[in-house]
Amino acid sequence: MKRLLDILLVVLAFPLWLSLLGAVAFAVLAVDGRPVFFRQERAGKGGVPFRMLKFRTMRDGAGTDEARLTRLGRFLRASSLDELPELLHVLAGTMSLVGPRPLPTRYLPRYSPEQARRHEVRPGITGWAQVHGRNLLSWEDKFAYDVWYVDHRSLFLDVKILFLTVATVLGAHGIASEKSATMEEFTGGNGHGT
Repeated sequence: MKRLLDILLVVLAFPLWLSLLGAVAFAVLAVDGRPVFFRQERAGKGGVPFRMLKFRTMRDGAGTDEARLTRLGRFLRASSLDELPELLHVLAGTMSLVGPRPLPTRYLPRYSPEQARRHEVRPGITGWAQVHGRNLLSWEDKFAYDVWYVDHRSLFLDVKILFLTVATVLGAHGIASEKSATMEEFTGGNGHGT
C-alpha cells in the first residue's frame, strides 16, 4: 500500500511538481549557473547506495556551508524546493515520500546497530524526524525518531507526516542547525556530530 500511495500522490501532483521543477531549474541556471543539480551517493534501503539528485544550493570550492550557500540556495532550502528532483527517485522506487532521510554512504560504518535500523525501510523525502525539528535536532535524536518510525510505520502515520510536513515547510522550521547553515557532519559515537 505504501508504494501505491507514493506513486498515486506523485502522479496526481505531476503537473504541479513538473512545472515547479522546470521553473526552479531555470532559476538556478539563470542566477547561479551550472551545474543546476547536485548529485551525491546516499544510502538507500538496506544501505544500498544510490546517486541522489537535488537542486544545487551551494557554490563549489572551499569554505563553510554558510559561506558557500547562495542567496537562491538559501530560499530553495527554506522552501524545500531543492528536494523536488527526489520525486524522480520516488517514481523509480529508490525513495519513498516518507521515511528516514537518505544520508551519505560514508556514514554507514559510523552507525550503532540501533541507528543502522533506519535502513530497514526506503529513505524518504520527509520523515518523522523532519516534522520534529529537522536540523535543530542532534544526530542522536534524529536517529531515535527514524528508528521509532521504522517500528511504528503505517499508512496513517505516513499521511500524518505528509500533513505535518506542509506545516513545517510553510513555517520554515528547523532549516539550519544551531551551528551551521546545514547539518554538521555525523562522526559516530553519541550522535552529536563534531
